[in-house]
Amino acid sequence: MDNCIFCKIIKKELPVDIVFENEHVIAFLDIAPINKGHTLVVPKTHHSSISTPSDEELFHIMKVGSQIGRALMKGCDYDGFNLHLSNGNCAGQVVDHAHLHVVPRIGTDGFHWNWRSQKYEEGEKEDYIKKMKSKLKLNES
Repeated sequence: MDNCIFCKIIKKELPVDIVFENEHVIAFLDIAPINKGHTLVVPKTHHSSISTPSDEELFHIMKVGSQIGRALMKGCDYDGFNLHLSNGNCAGQVVDHAHLHVVPRIGTDGFHWNWRSQKYEEGEKEDYIKKMKSKLKLNES
């Protein structure tokens, strides 16, 4: 896409600090990191939603994200990492190109997800499961 900042990065039209690149993905340091080493893993094919890449592309996004997380732990003395995906503006997606955040973590970093907890009313769980199963299309192999 012409106006996509990540597509411009993939085409090397904009400079970034590349951590890893292959034919499927490019991974580079986030310009506004939650913690130092925060990396974005971006599929080289433009997808505005994380729900549209192929299974192979998703595999490479997650594989590279996990490997970068482990490298951050081993090489930069982090205790753990978060793999974070946002799908859609309402979910916090800022750039309209699918991407995975690899956020290195240490117990004293002070970062907290703004997580809330809701309760299901009687019978609601079953209703949600039924609705989800009616639209879920997974290979069972």
